[in-house]
Amino acid sequence: MAPPVSEAQEIKVRAGEVLLDGDLTRPPGARALVVFAHGSGSSRHSPRDCFVARVLQRHGLGTLLFDLLTPEEDSLDERTGRLRFDIPLLAERLVDTIDWLKTQNQTRMLTIGLFGASTGAAAALVAAAERPDAIRAVVARGGRPDLAGPALPRVQAPTLLIVGGDDEPVMTLNRQAMARMRTGTRLVIVPRATHLFEEPRALEEVARLAAEWFEKHLM
Repeated sequence: MAPPVSEAQEIKVRAGEVLLDGDLTRPPGARALVVFAHGSGSSRHSPRDCFVARVLQRHGLGTLLFDLLTPEEDSLDERTGRLRFDIPLLAERLVDTIDWLKTQNQTRMLTIGLFGASTGAAAALVAAAERPDAIRAVVARGGRPDLAGPALPRVQAPTLLIVGGDDEPVMTLNRQAMARMRTGTRLVIVPRATHLFEEPRALEEVARLAAEWFEKHLM
């Protein structure tokens, strides 16, 4: 039987000099927390990330979905599209968030994993390289790990890369990135799925794979 899931708690995440909006959910007895790094042009309200988060919660994992950009930055990004590919900025926000979580009474004792989508996957991998003692596992959905660049060989957390079988350009980029990584990394191809995993049962498979990975490495 799946554990009962608590209601999401709206919080303000301190990341450097900015406060970012977040939704924190902690199922009863949760010992681990998965922090989501949303993809380009998205937010903590991404329906795909929210779906995966609900599945993780049913497996007893806490989740934090938060906005990597402030409302003002998000408005700028909608006009220019520049900030969504600013991996150093996004990774810095993620590192600051991880550090902040370790200072909060309700989260400081939790084991942390990262779930990144699209450009958020690159930010997650850079953050994992910067905080090897804090990050215990990473999952990337349709990610751009290639954008993590020189951080890839420094990632120590076990990493699962999930790519759609019909998302050939991203599949190639994931294979190239995986070849540069030294940690235990697995690449899983979801057959007949495209970049956003909108096909029937595709996102369910992503969530299942992510839950298994995090249960293995965080719990």
